[in-house]
Amino acid sequence: MPVRPTLDDDQRRARLARRHRLAPGTAADRAEQVVDDLVAVHGTDPATVFLAVAARLTAPGTADTERALYADGTVLRRHGMRKTLFVVPADLAPALYASTTAKAAAAERTRLLKDFAASGRDAAWTAAAEAAVLDALSGAPDGLTGSQLGELVPQLRESIDYGVGTSYQAAQPVGMRLLRLLGMEGAMVRRRPLGGWTSSRHRWVPGPPVPAAPSAAERAAAQAELAARWLASYGPATEDDLAWWTGWGRREVRAALAACAVTEVELADGGTGFALPDDLDPLPTPAPWAALLPALDPTAMGWKHRDWYLSPEHRPELVDRSGNLGPTVWWNGRVIGGWAQRPDGEVVFDLLADPGHEARRAVTAKAETLRTTLDDTRVTPRFRTPLERRLAA
Repeated sequence: MPVRPTLDDDQRRARLARRHRLAPGTAADRAEQVVDDLVAVHGTDPATVFLAVAARLTAPGTADTERALYADGTVLRRHGMRKTLFVVPADLAPALYASTTAKAAAAERTRLLKDFAASGRDAAWTAAAEAAVLDALSGAPDGLTGSQLGELVPQLRESIDYGVGTSYQAAQPVGMRLLRLLGMEGAMVRRRPLGGWTSSRHRWVPGPPVPAAPSAAERAAAQAELAARWLASYGPATEDDLAWWTGWGRREVRAALAACAVTEVELADGGTGFALPDDLDPLPTPAPWAALLPALDPTAMGWKHRDWYLSPEHRPELVDRSGNLGPTVWWNGRVIGGWAQRPDGEVVFDLLADPGHEARRAVTAKAETLRTTLDDTRVTPRFRTPLERRLAA
């Protein structure tokens, strides 16, 4: 039996540093380069997108991400993996939709129609409400917020009873459900928000024509494309990692890996990892590096199995109850602490292990750069962790 190549934790950290543009000399000039290399940047918390990109630019700031998102449209906000909102390269959007979003949106539409029908609103009522929303948007070239749409489309202000007879029964606004569905399907898309770059009050505009539901073959091809893009940035990785990141079923993950002609590799813990066949040569260890990355940063959230860069003993401080990572401090490919912004704007950090004088000096310099980037903006993560709460106070 042939011996599997070995890619140990040092190699994984070397790849992470270089491919996620965190090692010295790898910073990007433009936001598109960062988003392309990260494949997808969590967009649930608007601040994540801007701070994740800024941490990897030669001239840290938020203006270039605003340009890419709102002026040039070279990166797009789309629902994708695990039904979560991401910012992705524009050229990846079709594969994202065919591989992941279309199936999730179809399931969401089925649930919405069922819930609306249970409240006395049949499919015709829902179709009329959708048409009213899109008609309102067609007459607003600068876009409309959800609140503004509610003023123009009275159906959105109605509510339904969700989970009747269960412990989680609650009233849900029609607008919340319907606008989310139309956003998932791509019938309407988010544009520049009201307020600054941390605002989630986005203006909606009509989207491009919604593509037809992909065939099984089209879905499989798109999944292979997305898996290959992800492995090029995050490999080697396990089957579990890809299943967690994409939200696909195990059979879909295995088919996508087979379509990529991946090579099995031995990981440091003895487990089986997968890498693209032309990605087996070792990379040199980068020069020492530090980074302050935001909550939900794609590097911190890139894998299900994280022991090779996040010590299990640090997780209670840095991870919330749902498994979301808060703001993290990195040194040479490992998470060594967390950071927060205080009400007066100061960026403070706490190191959970002593990394030495060189690391402390580098982390302090990164904190000062981040403070300059934030300027007068105040950032509070949407998903807060114990360490972040304590530091912010």
